[in-house]
Amino acid sequence: MQRFGLWLDGRWHETDRWIEVHSPYDGSLVGMVSAGDAEHLAQAVEAARRAMAHPLPAYQRAEILSRAAGLVEQRREDFARTIALEAGKPIRTARIEVMRAVATLTFSAIEARTLTGEVVPMEGASAGAGKMAFTVREPIGVVGAITPFNFPLNLVCHKVGPAIAAGCAVVLKPASATPITALKLAEVFMEADLPRGWLNVIPGSGGEVGNALVDHPDVPLISFTGSVEVGRAIRERVPHKKVLLELGNSSPLIVLEDANLESAAQAVATHGFSHAGQSCISVQRVLVHEPVADAFEQLVVQKVQELGVGDPLDEKTHVGPLITTADRDRVKAWIDEAVSAGARLLAGGTIEGNLLLPTVLADVTPDMKVFCREVFGPVVALTRFRTVDEAIELANATEYGLQAGVFTASIHIALEMAKRLHFGGVLINEAPTYRTDQMPYGGVKASGNTREGPHYAVREMTIEKLVVIQT
Repeated sequence: MQRFGLWLDGRWHETDRWIEVHSPYDGSLVGMVSAGDAEHLAQAVEAARRAMAHPLPAYQRAEILSRAAGLVEQRREDFARTIALEAGKPIRTARIEVMRAVATLTFSAIEARTLTGEVVPMEGASAGAGKMAFTVREPIGVVGAITPFNFPLNLVCHKVGPAIAAGCAVVLKPASATPITALKLAEVFMEADLPRGWLNVIPGSGGEVGNALVDHPDVPLISFTGSVEVGRAIRERVPHKKVLLELGNSSPLIVLEDANLESAAQAVATHGFSHAGQSCISVQRVLVHEPVADAFEQLVVQKVQELGVGDPLDEKTHVGPLITTADRDRVKAWIDEAVSAGARLLAGGTIEGNLLLPTVLADVTPDMKVFCREVFGPVVALTRFRTVDEAIELANATEYGLQAGVFTASIHIALEMAKRLHFGGVLINEAPTYRTDQMPYGGVKASGNTREGPHYAVREMTIEKLVVIQT
């Protein structure tokens, strides 16, 4: 069993309250983590402010981030095993997350070295004659980061890495279900020689630690990844602050009759059920052209039935448990509700132990929860369409707008889809679950208001200052 205190001002602090971290697969105790409170949070913010009073030069921030990337890579198996234990993510998928985190930290190091402003063409207007101007980027201040359970390492790195690259100290509240990974990352940064106070990790409840972080007057920026409801509440709570939101989705995958059905079906099986569908860009709504719908349904079921389901530490496992039994039961209820309303159950739909078997539903209609809301579970919902216009209308028929995927052999249809689908990202002949960590990633509508990826996040975390010189 692993045991950690808070990481506060470069030291471990044990409190008189503890969070028990249990395996979602079998309920076994993975570790114990000290629970912080509002006072600990205030101490962490003060430590971060003190740290920023002694700015780190860009080259030093880059070197720290590069060393951290190297240390994570050296400990990739330990990090992967920790993710599998506390998040229930299959070990093979957890290893991918670890290497993605290495890339995120590496790209953050690059940003620390190359972050610049720009020259302003003052003489483009008569009023600017005789003047020279340029912008510089300065850190916005202490960054408050709140992260979810489903990517307990890489999504933490997507906040911590760019913040350090920008010259901002960080106070992090990790998900209570998966705090151990974040605390191990704090150890990495300590060994990478990040000075004390630049990273503080305070596990605790959202109502106490999370709200204290959001409300603190010395935290000008909140970066939150999680549910739409909580994200909206944070934005409404502090309208005077900069609030970066990466929220939910109901990811559509459109399959045209000219598509490579084998590739599309594999994308559904792989990306609809990875980490039991607990990703905001997991394939959820599969919109299939009527002429190929029967054949495509058979292909999908065949590939889904080939997925290994079980212990996250088993190398053969593709699909593990949902994070809690309450989430498992909620998703099961949504499946049953859809079947009662006329959906056909093609695969899964049953519970074995703590596992909900990978589920494929057909004849799903837009009024069903598995279509119009984010399932966040091992469920894909197939819906037929007759025309391209109908497919676009169905895909857009959601409050979400993170990423969408399209499978087609037609460049004309692909470009039309890219133009008319109202999402932050449109991926052609690829699942909407695809993400590399240097690309701009974020949504529209209820899915968020920012773009992650170190190049983009670091600019969100800085203020552009104008300097004008009379020559």
